[in-house]
Amino acid sequence: MNDTEPPATAETNASTDVKRRRAGRAAVRLLGVLAAAYLAWCAVLFYCQDGMIFPRYSAPAPLSSPPFADTEVVRIDVGEQGQMEGWFIPARPQRSSSPAPLVIYCHGNAEIIDQQDWFVENYHRMGCSVFLPEYRGYGRSPGKPSERAIVEDCVRFHDELLKRGDVDPARIAIHGRSLGGGVAAQIAARRKPAALILESTFSSVASYAGRYCVPELLVRHPFRTDRVLPELEVPILILHGTHDRIVPVWHGRRLAELARDGVYIEYDCGHNDSPGRENEADYWARIERHLAKAGVIDAGATSKAN
Repeated sequence: MNDTEPPATAETNASTDVKRRRAGRAAVRLLGVLAAAYLAWCAVLFYCQDGMIFPRYSAPAPLSSPPFADTEVVRIDVGEQGQMEGWFIPARPQRSSSPAPLVIYCHGNAEIIDQQDWFVENYHRMGCSVFLPEYRGYGRSPGKPSERAIVEDCVRFHDELLKRGDVDPARIAIHGRSLGGGVAAQIAARRKPAALILESTFSSVASYAGRYCVPELLVRHPFRTDRVLPELEVPILILHGTHDRIVPVWHGRRLAELARDGVYIEYDCGHNDSPGRENEADYWARIERHLAKAGVIDAGATSKAN
């Protein structure tokens, strides 16, 4: 019996094998192209993330002089990068000569301290002094921004403020909005305040990595607020907009779950319009109650200041 395959069958099998090998090589090439494209994508995000997290060039130019009366310019030397600047705006003169409470307000990532008059005015109504630290690379502060540099600068500013006779070290609150909330939480982890306020704040910048299909380890400025809050024994007020598209509302809800002593308030607003014009009275009333409960201000401080 002859076991030799017919010529047509042998040719068909050989042709099939060739096609399979070609398909295999094409698949390998495609995978190689996709892998190279993904690595290129990761590289682009790795090197461009500074501009995405710190869009300082989108911020307005600083004013010719501070817009707040009695502003004292505070500077700290950071070596070759120069001097970082912050503004101390003292509480309005009161009958009492005792040191005043202080709110350190950390702004968002496309803002500068010159724009924070709304916060200064309202905290002044509560009898608080306000300190506005300018981030490295923003406004009048030279250098390049980074999580480490900004947090270290703010901690140094905090320590300088403790040396002032007009600041009560037991009545310091920190309020951060958007990126400033990440900064505020990191300051609080290093220098425990009497109260903390986080507004429109992310659980972490690292959590945004999934949105861009890259691993979290590529994020150079992770701002892990989610790791700080469970360790903080500080009363925390968390404010967030239901329709926030920049820092989606699940971030605020997650922070509320993690906070050991937290109060969570959600407003019908987005990110840049927080808390919404119709919610402003409630917003400041809640902040005042939060600070009063924490012992930062006296109950009814607004009416007393007025």
